[in-house]
Amino acid sequence: MTKEQFAVRLKHACASVISAEQELTEIDSKFGDADHGLTMTKIAKAISDAVDQSDGGIQAMLDDAATAVMSLNGGSAVPLWNTWLDGMQEAAPEGEEIDVPGLQAVFAQALEELNDMSGAKVGDKTMMDALIPASEAVAAYAGADEAGLFAAAAQAAAAGAENSKNFVSKFGRAKSYGAQTIGTPDAGAMSMAYFFRGLAQDSSESN
Repeated sequence: MTKEQFAVRLKHACASVISAEQELTEIDSKFGDADHGLTMTKIAKAISDAVDQSDGGIQAMLDDAATAVMSLNGGSAVPLWNTWLDGMQEAAPEGEEIDVPGLQAVFAQALEELNDMSGAKVGDKTMMDALIPASEAVAAYAGADEAGLFAAAAQAAAAGAENSKNFVSKFGRAKSYGAQTIGTPDAGAMSMAYFFRGLAQDSSESN
């Protein structure tokens, strides 16, 4: 996969998140600050703009995206997404091409960095409920093309976000609501699932 093809997928991912702003806000309004949709739209726009403007290789593009997110003022999602993207760029190639093993290294490093910061596991009702299954799907992918890898990750992220309905919130403001949070998916898991859904679109698909 070329840098240009990766950039298109990242922009699809951002567009997918932006299109879900109202849904994310509604979810977050139940037990949070009702700002997750707006915050994720800011993050997605920052990533998309950075990808558009980056003139280096794949590592530089991801580094630009991480830096753009770091500069935002927003909710708890900002440092989490900055850390995840920064982890991606650490393992990314400097050049303009990346293969499946390269993508697997990128997502493995990104998860490791975020794990160190977050400490949340599947079942804690956070973005990790979508990200951990998606990352595991990337790691387990045995095919040779990136389309299949991103499709597997998107499916796992969507299932993880849906499954977060069954859990009690253990982090953030929602934690104080206890068992009341059962039945509602986690907003952070949903936004991550939308991001992976967009990554699974290639350059020939419209958003």
